Amino acid sequence: MARDGKYIYCIIGADHECDFGPIGIGGRGDLVSTIGFEGISMVVSDHPLDHFVLDPDRILAHQRVIERVMQDFESVIPVRFGTVAATPDEIRNLLDRRYGEISDLLARFRNKVEFSVKGAWCDMASIYQEIDRANPEIKQLRAKIESLGARDAEKQALIMETGHRIEAALEILKEEKSEELIAAFRKTVVASRRNKISSPEIFINAAFLIDKGREVEFDDIMEIIGQRDGEQCDYHYAGPMPVFNFVDLRILPEKWEL
Repeated sequence: MARDGKYIYCIIGADHECDFGPIGIGGRGDLVSTIGFEGISMVVSDHPLDHFVLDPDRILAHQRVIERVMQDFESVIPVRFGTVAATPDEIRNLLDRRYGEISDLLARFRNKVEFSVKGAWCDMASIYQEIDRANPEIKQLRAKIESLGARDAEKQALIMETGHRIEAALEILKEEKSEELIAAFRKTVVASRRNKISSPEIFINAAFLIDKGREVEFDDIMEIIGQRDGEQCDYHYAGPMPVFNFVDLRILPEKWEL
């Protein structure tokens, strides 16, 4: 039978043991509680040491536990998904050795939450038409390509060059649109971070760090942007969430290091 360790969700400032209910990752109904040292605690639940499955349900369960903790605590530092310690003593030793660093993180992100925003163009054909209008050289290349024969070697080279120019022009448009959106939040947010974009129509995938209490202000700005760009852009945003994009606390059970 596999021995259980302690799955770690996040770190909080708590000088007493907390009970968050049987909501642990893995679907076994494990109790989520805390292991602490000198007023700092890790939120944990039992989990087999030698059997960890990476799937969307577990990732969601990890986030849900942290969101539950956020209901009771002003400062919650998320720990990377999939972190399991062997024993409670390992956790206490880590909290002891890195006490100052963790205390600083708890202070820095006190009363902070994260919102994510993803924006995409609704009609890429119109965006490519805009690129053509703004870049006469691309239009000229297209005309030259049409004038050449199907097997012409020059034609293939021109097709590649045109593709590269269109990609570069699209990146410029994305940057301009992203900056426009980020500027709209500049007076509301504490910090922002751009994440990777997975497809041509997406022009922004960003996370915003804000102070608790300004959620309605963020919603209002997002509503104004949505109304302004409604026919051209499609926005999806979520929050408040744990500050995943602004803290990357890596705790390796073998070495207990970032």
